[in-house]
Amino acid sequence: MLRIRKVADATTAVNRGAIAAAQKIMREQFSGMPEADIAKLPDQLSNPLKHRFVSRLFVAENGRDQTLGVALLLYFPDIGFSYLEIISTAKGRMGGGIGAALYERVREEARALGTQLYFECLPDDPALSPNPEIRADNASRLKFYERYGAFPIVNTAYETPVTPGATDPPYLVLDPLGSNDLPSRDKARKVVRAILERKYAELPASYVQLVVDSFKDDPVVLRAPRYVKSRRAPKGEVRQPGAPRIALVLNDEHTLHHVQDRGYVEAPVRIRSIMAELEPSGLFERLPTKRFSDRHIRAVHDGRLVDYIRKACLLAGSKKSIYPYVFPVRNAARPPKDETVLAGYYCIDTFTPLNESAYLAARSAVDCSLTAAEKVLEGAGLAYALVRPPGHHAETHAFGGFCYFNNAAIAANLLARYGKVAILDIDYHHGNGQQEIFYSRADVLTVSVHGHPSFAYPYFAGFRDETGIAPAAVTISTFRCPSTSPRSSTAMRSPRPYAASSASLRPISWSRSGSIRRAATPPAPGPTAPATSSSSAA
Repeated sequence: MLRIRKVADATTAVNRGAIAAAQKIMREQFSGMPEADIAKLPDQLSNPLKHRFVSRLFVAENGRDQTLGVALLLYFPDIGFSYLEIISTAKGRMGGGIGAALYERVREEARALGTQLYFECLPDDPALSPNPEIRADNASRLKFYERYGAFPIVNTAYETPVTPGATDPPYLVLDPLGSNDLPSRDKARKVVRAILERKYAELPASYVQLVVDSFKDDPVVLRAPRYVKSRRAPKGEVRQPGAPRIALVLNDEHTLHHVQDRGYVEAPVRIRSIMAELEPSGLFERLPTKRFSDRHIRAVHDGRLVDYIRKACLLAGSKKSIYPYVFPVRNAARPPKDETVLAGYYCIDTFTPLNESAYLAARSAVDCSLTAAEKVLEGAGLAYALVRPPGHHAETHAFGGFCYFNNAAIAANLLARYGKVAILDIDYHHGNGQQEIFYSRADVLTVSVHGHPSFAYPYFAGFRDETGIAPAAVTISTFRCPSTSPRSSTAMRSPRPYAASSASLRPISWSRSGSIRRAATPPAPGPTAPATSSSSAA
């Protein structure tokens, strides 16, 4: 398994470990990079005002949490562009698609920021790169980028070395990310000045001005394809060129759970109606559901609740259902022994049945949600788990509201290991399950937009004064519908939401003084593992 995640800061132990692993890769693969530039990475992530750009670190990891590659993206919000500073696999990890996965994730991030992507790449021109071996490596990287529509900007002096006569100065490459709108001359000059002055702080002002003034084309001109033939997008394609499809995980076993008792409204037609709209769009890629251990459920729900739901559903079988009819909750220390009476001990209402199909469908819904979460950890920008039965009413010790296991909370609990997570729950009925589960946790932001509990299910949770227990600070807004019935929006904490990541290139460190510092040359990449390259300044 390969996952790519974004490391926002060094506030958690997991993130600190990822940053240390990234620094190790930088030391091993960029031997010419000054130690000070490597050591400043944590400060660079946490202090954008100081460095005058926002740093976004991406790490590629396997199932054992080993870091296989790293990418560092710089975002310049005042000018509106992104710059790929470093991208590299770990030592001995060339091939296997790590570089492509990392670069694709960086592209997704730059697109999400509303920017185009710039970076440096060493030249394939014999006049600039006289060494045939080095030039072949450079050509492999440029070929790799051409597949994504990224090309060097031509007719400029960007590849002029600071030291006259030095070899292999870099091109400035632009990846428009599928857009036909290339930057104007003025915009390109601002971009180049920002790169040279903020990233290469030691450059002479006269050199910076020389390079900036050399950008005369308006808009800029990209080099014609040299290695990859241009291809038309398939007829009817609605995605932007190169944009990934949204991962879709569907709970196929939801049809088992078809309760036809009077008053039961949570029906299979809901999934069929949604899929009827999604499938023709061409925006989604259907993925198989993986099976996950019960430990993920038990990390969120009390083990006694999990055991009871499974046992009672098996006891009821497929022909009948157990409904709560008495609620013996006043003496929590002495739960009843009878399985049918226990339904009221664990359930919050009288209309959520227990039967064999309910358990199978609910258990499969958990697997779908975790499959989607894992896909995000592997680098997908978006993943959609379409499941039933739902889960947002299920609490640590209780089920109800047609919900058995809290799918969103179980997925969020997994993702929270790698960064802060946000849950947005938009439903007429308040998501009391997420509220209760994360009420005192600072790593998951829970937002619920719902009908006021004075008149809407579940009636006992979702009030404005339910603000969480420290350190889970809460912000609450109240909206009133035209009918004057209030709708509450409750937000517990306000951490940065979780986001996942990706990118990687063959390690070469270049300094504008003109010297090339190469790591040990890895074997040439095969056809399924395009040459990875790196963009870095010493």
